[in-house]
Amino acid sequence: MGDIAKGVLGGGWALLVGWVLPSAINLAVFFFAVAPSLEGLGLVRQLWPSTQSGTMTLLLVCAVLLGLVLSSLQQPLYRFLEGYALWPQRAYDRGLRTQRARRQRLAELVAQPGHPTLRLAVLQEQLSRYPIGDEQIAPTRLGNAIRRFEEYGHDRYRLDTQVLWNELTGAAPGPAVRQTETARTPVDFFVALLYGHALLTLTALGALAAGHADRALLVPTAAVALALIPVWYRSAVVATDEWAAAVRALVNVGRKPLADALGLVLPKELAEERRMWQLVTRMSRRPYHPAAEAAFAPYRMDPDRVAPMPGTPVVPGQPQP
Repeated sequence: MGDIAKGVLGGGWALLVGWVLPSAINLAVFFFAVAPSLEGLGLVRQLWPSTQSGTMTLLLVCAVLLGLVLSSLQQPLYRFLEGYALWPQRAYDRGLRTQRARRQRLAELVAQPGHPTLRLAVLQEQLSRYPIGDEQIAPTRLGNAIRRFEEYGHDRYRLDTQVLWNELTGAAPGPAVRQTETARTPVDFFVALLYGHALLTLTALGALAAGHADRALLVPTAAVALALIPVWYRSAVVATDEWAAAVRALVNVGRKPLADALGLVLPKELAEERRMWQLVTRMSRRPYHPAAEAAFAPYRMDPDRVAPMPGTPVVPGQPQP
């Protein structure tokens, strides 16, 4: 049934599950736990529906609108949680030191002998959520969990997926592209829940100042919402595992279609392929220079070499393309 719904909704599935659904959850808690204490305010009294069906309609409309807003703001929302935006320099540096020390401890624990199989698997899983290069470490756990697969293409093939993402997703097989979108949806879901619970905590605490505040309901609501914020954060970190696997698969199976789309022949040797993708990345970042023609010459397709049509007989002694 879920697969049918995904097929019907298409690309809207990620928006619905990743942003609209958690918005509906957060708004439902707000409507039934916080809003009653605000009914004494004039504006709230004027806007609040008088019937239960009207309340449900308002909830649905607000959930869709809030989900669309959060989806459009997902880049800054993610960048703050990853530690790249709105972080003071001192907090950023402290986060880097903390994450580097944590990765080092995990690496030392994994290297120690005598761990039970399950314990070793858990430690290796936690260590795998960090990027390989020390210079790629981010100041937060979510930032490192995402950075590990952002650097995968460059580390393995020198294919910078951050620069060539649109080209890669445009040329890669459709199932691989859809897989990355589906795998990201749970992370979006927990991120939206996290921000929604943060706003819910603030509004619940602010509603305590209202004249008809229901403290017996507002205080537990704020406390539970605040306690769940780190739970949603950790859940988002864990959910990146599937996202990372999908991006790795996209890079692995999408390299050749991307090379074909760019008019290049994928080299058989990995070292030569790494040099080619490094050139492609440089070409995408820098202004055009005539020297690029000579640099790309060894990797360009020969327009005179055309594959024979299927079923074309092979004539003995005739040169084949």
